[in-house]
Amino acid sequence: MDITIIGTGNMARGIATRALAGGNRVTLLGTSTEKAQALADELSGDVRAGQVGDPLAGDVVVLAVWYQAVDDVLRRYEGELDGKVVVDITNPVDTETYAPLSIEAGSVAQEIAARVPGAKVVKAFNTTFAGTLVEGQVAGEELDLLVASDDEEGKNVVSRLAAEGGMRPIDAGPLALAHHLEAVGYLHMAIQPTLGTNYGSAFKVLA
Repeated sequence: MDITIIGTGNMARGIATRALAGGNRVTLLGTSTEKAQALADELSGDVRAGQVGDPLAGDVVVLAVWYQAVDDVLRRYEGELDGKVVVDITNPVDTETYAPLSIEAGSVAQEIAARVPGAKVVKAFNTTFAGTLVEGQVAGEELDLLVASDDEEGKNVVSRLAAEGGMRPIDAGPLALAHHLEAVGYLHMAIQPTLGTNYGSAFKVLA
Protein backbone atom coordinates (compact mmCIF):
# COMPACT_ATOMS: atom_id res chain seq x y z
CA MET A 1 0.00 0.00 0.00
CA ASP A 2 0.95 3.61 -0.52
CA ILE A 3 0.35 5.47 2.74
CA THR A 4 0.62 9.19 3.42
CA ILE A 5 1.11 10.20 7.04
CA ILE A 6 0.42 13.84 7.84
CA GLY A 7 2.54 14.75 10.85
CA THR A 8 6.10 14.14 12.01
CA GLY A 9 5.64 13.62 15.75
CA ASN A 10 5.94 10.51 17.87
CA MET A 11 2.71 8.94 16.62
CA ALA A 12 3.74 9.52 13.02
CA ARG A 13 6.98 7.71 13.81
CA GLY A 14 5.16 4.81 15.44
CA ILE A 15 2.57 4.35 12.70
CA ALA A 16 5.20 4.72 9.98
CA THR A 17 7.30 2.04 11.68
CA ARG A 18 4.39 -0.44 11.66
CA ALA A 19 3.48 0.43 8.06
CA LEU A 20 7.05 0.00 6.87
CA ALA A 21 7.37 -3.27 8.79
CA GLY A 22 4.50 -4.53 6.64
CA GLY A 23 6.35 -3.65 3.43
CA ASN A 24 4.29 -0.58 2.59
CA ARG A 25 5.44 2.66 0.99
CA VAL A 26 5.18 5.67 3.32
CA THR A 27 5.19 9.38 2.56
CA LEU A 28 5.64 11.70 5.55
CA LEU A 29 4.28 15.24 5.26
CA GLY A 30 5.45 17.77 7.85
CA THR A 31 5.24 21.51 8.42
CA SER A 32 8.45 21.54 6.38
CA THR A 33 10.08 19.01 4.07
CA GLU A 34 13.22 19.20 6.19
CA LYS A 35 11.33 18.15 9.30
CA ALA A 36 9.73 15.24 7.48
CA GLN A 37 13.06 14.20 5.97
CA ALA A 38 14.69 14.18 9.41
CA LEU A 39 12.14 11.60 10.56
CA ALA A 40 12.36 9.65 7.29
CA ASP A 41 16.13 9.35 7.75
CA GLU A 42 15.56 7.55 11.05
CA LEU A 43 13.28 4.92 9.50
CA SER A 44 14.00 1.85 7.42
CA GLY A 45 12.12 1.00 4.25
CA ASP A 46 10.46 2.77 1.35
CA VAL A 47 9.86 6.15 2.98
CA ARG A 48 9.70 9.60 1.42
CA ALA A 49 9.32 13.13 2.76
CA GLY A 50 7.34 16.19 1.82
CA GLN A 51 5.45 19.18 3.16
CA VAL A 52 1.82 19.55 4.17
CA GLY A 53 0.06 20.89 1.10
CA ASP A 54 1.89 18.57 -1.29
CA PRO A 55 -0.38 16.32 -3.39
CA LEU A 56 -1.49 13.16 -1.59
CA ALA A 57 0.41 10.22 -3.04
CA GLY A 58 -1.55 7.22 -1.81
CA ASP A 59 -5.05 5.97 -1.18
CA VAL A 60 -4.54 5.89 2.61
CA VAL A 61 -4.08 9.14 4.54
CA VAL A 62 -3.28 9.05 8.25
CA LEU A 63 -3.97 12.23 10.24
CA ALA A 64 -1.18 11.90 12.80
CA VAL A 65 -1.80 15.34 14.28
CA TRP A 66 -3.41 16.84 17.37
CA TYR A 67 -7.16 17.37 17.16
CA GLN A 68 -6.54 21.12 17.06
CA ALA A 69 -4.73 20.74 13.71
CA VAL A 70 -7.37 18.61 11.99
CA ASP A 71 -9.42 21.54 10.70
CA ASP A 72 -6.39 23.10 9.00
CA VAL A 73 -5.45 19.79 7.34
CA LEU A 74 -9.00 19.29 6.04
CA ARG A 75 -9.08 22.82 4.64
CA ARG A 76 -5.73 22.35 2.89
CA TYR A 77 -6.88 19.12 1.26
CA GLU A 78 -10.46 20.07 0.50
CA GLY A 79 -11.57 18.05 -2.52
CA GLU A 80 -8.52 15.74 -2.44
CA LEU A 81 -9.74 13.28 0.18
CA ASP A 82 -12.74 11.90 -1.72
CA GLY A 83 -12.38 8.15 -2.20
CA LYS A 84 -9.39 7.91 0.11
CA VAL A 85 -9.17 5.99 3.37
CA VAL A 86 -8.71 8.72 5.99
CA VAL A 87 -7.47 7.42 9.34
CA ASP A 88 -8.26 9.56 12.39
CA ILE A 89 -5.95 8.77 15.32
CA THR A 90 -6.86 11.71 17.53
CA ASN A 91 -8.01 11.84 21.13
CA PRO A 92 -9.65 15.25 21.64
CA VAL A 93 -7.90 16.84 24.60
CA ASP A 94 -6.77 20.30 25.61
CA THR A 95 -3.09 20.44 24.68
CA GLU A 96 -2.17 22.35 27.86
CA THR A 97 -4.28 20.62 30.52
CA TYR A 98 -4.96 17.30 28.77
CA ALA A 99 -8.58 17.64 29.85
CA PRO A 100 -11.00 15.89 27.46
CA LEU A 101 -12.89 18.03 24.97
CA SER A 102 -16.56 17.61 24.10
CA ILE A 103 -17.13 17.02 20.38
CA GLU A 104 -20.54 18.11 19.11
CA ALA A 105 -20.54 15.52 16.32
CA GLY A 106 -19.99 12.77 18.90
CA SER A 107 -16.38 12.02 18.01
CA VAL A 108 -13.58 13.53 15.97
CA ALA A 109 -13.99 10.76 13.40
CA GLN A 110 -17.67 11.64 12.92
CA GLU A 111 -16.75 15.30 12.66
CA ILE A 112 -14.27 14.46 9.88
CA ALA A 113 -16.81 12.24 8.11
CA ALA A 114 -19.29 15.11 8.07
CA ARG A 115 -16.66 17.47 6.65
CA VAL A 116 -15.44 15.00 4.01
CA PRO A 117 -18.44 12.80 3.14
CA GLY A 118 -16.64 11.34 0.12
CA ALA A 119 -13.81 9.90 2.24
CA LYS A 120 -13.70 6.48 3.88
CA VAL A 121 -13.12 7.63 7.47
CA VAL A 122 -11.66 5.11 9.91
CA LYS A 123 -10.96 5.55 13.62
CA ALA A 124 -7.82 3.67 14.68
CA PHE A 125 -4.46 3.95 16.50
CA ASN A 126 -5.87 6.32 19.14
CA THR A 127 -5.73 3.66 21.87
CA THR A 128 -2.06 2.83 21.19
CA PHE A 129 0.99 4.79 22.26
CA ALA A 130 3.83 5.89 20.00
CA GLY A 131 6.62 4.02 21.78
CA THR A 132 4.72 0.75 21.78
CA LEU A 133 4.01 1.13 18.06
CA VAL A 134 7.73 1.51 17.41
CA GLU A 135 8.46 -1.63 19.42
CA GLY A 136 5.48 -3.48 17.97
CA GLN A 137 4.69 -5.22 21.26
CA VAL A 138 4.33 -4.83 25.01
CA ALA A 139 5.56 -7.53 27.39
CA GLY A 140 5.94 -9.93 24.50
CA GLU A 141 2.32 -9.46 23.38
CA GLU A 142 1.28 -8.12 19.99
CA LEU A 143 -0.63 -4.84 20.03
CA ASP A 144 -4.40 -4.82 19.60
CA LEU A 145 -5.75 -2.20 17.21
CA LEU A 146 -9.39 -1.18 17.63
CA VAL A 147 -10.85 -0.16 14.26
CA ALA A 148 -14.21 1.60 13.76
CA SER A 149 -15.74 2.75 10.49
CA ASP A 150 -18.95 2.86 8.48
CA ASP A 151 -16.98 1.88 5.39
CA GLU A 152 -16.12 -1.82 5.21
CA GLU A 153 -13.45 -1.32 2.57
CA GLY A 154 -11.75 1.35 4.66
CA LYS A 155 -11.96 -0.85 7.74
CA ASN A 156 -10.47 -3.79 5.85
CA VAL A 157 -7.60 -1.67 4.49
CA VAL A 158 -6.62 -0.43 7.95
CA SER A 159 -7.02 -3.92 9.42
CA ARG A 160 -4.71 -5.32 6.75
CA LEU A 161 -2.19 -2.55 7.42
CA ALA A 162 -2.24 -3.47 11.11
CA ALA A 163 -1.93 -7.21 10.53
CA GLU A 164 0.93 -6.83 8.07
CA GLY A 165 2.72 -4.66 10.61
CA GLY A 166 2.47 -7.31 13.32
CA MET A 167 -0.62 -6.05 15.14
CA ARG A 168 -3.98 -7.69 15.83
CA PRO A 169 -6.84 -5.64 14.33
CA ILE A 170 -10.19 -5.84 16.13
CA ASP A 171 -13.39 -4.68 14.45
CA ALA A 172 -14.90 -2.15 16.87
CA GLY A 173 -18.05 -1.54 14.85
CA PRO A 174 -19.44 1.53 13.07
CA LEU A 175 -18.17 5.08 13.30
CA ALA A 176 -20.93 5.86 15.81
CA LEU A 177 -18.83 3.93 18.33
CA ALA A 178 -15.71 6.03 17.70
CA HIS A 179 -16.48 8.14 20.77
CA HIS A 180 -16.04 5.00 22.88
CA LEU A 181 -12.61 4.47 21.32
CA GLU A 182 -11.75 8.07 22.16
CA ALA A 183 -12.88 7.45 25.74
CA VAL A 184 -10.62 4.39 25.93
CA GLY A 185 -7.76 6.42 24.48
CA TYR A 186 -8.25 9.16 27.05
CA LEU A 187 -8.52 6.66 29.91
CA HIS A 188 -5.30 5.01 28.76
CA MET A 189 -3.55 8.39 28.98
CA ALA A 190 -5.15 9.26 32.31
CA ILE A 191 -3.93 6.12 34.11
CA GLN A 192 -0.29 6.55 33.13
CA PRO A 193 0.76 8.29 36.39
CA THR A 194 -0.79 5.45 38.38
CA LEU A 195 0.79 2.74 36.24
CA GLY A 196 4.14 4.48 36.08
CA THR A 197 4.77 3.03 32.62
CA ASN A 198 5.56 6.36 30.93
CA TYR A 199 3.19 5.62 28.04
CA GLY A 200 4.63 2.16 27.59
CA SER A 201 1.46 0.20 28.32
CA ALA A 202 -1.17 -1.29 26.02
CA PHE A 203 -4.80 -2.35 26.23
CA LYS A 204 -5.17 -6.04 25.43
CA VAL A 205 -8.39 -7.96 24.75
CA LEU A 206 -8.16 -11.50 26.11
CA ALA A 207 -10.64 -14.19 25.17
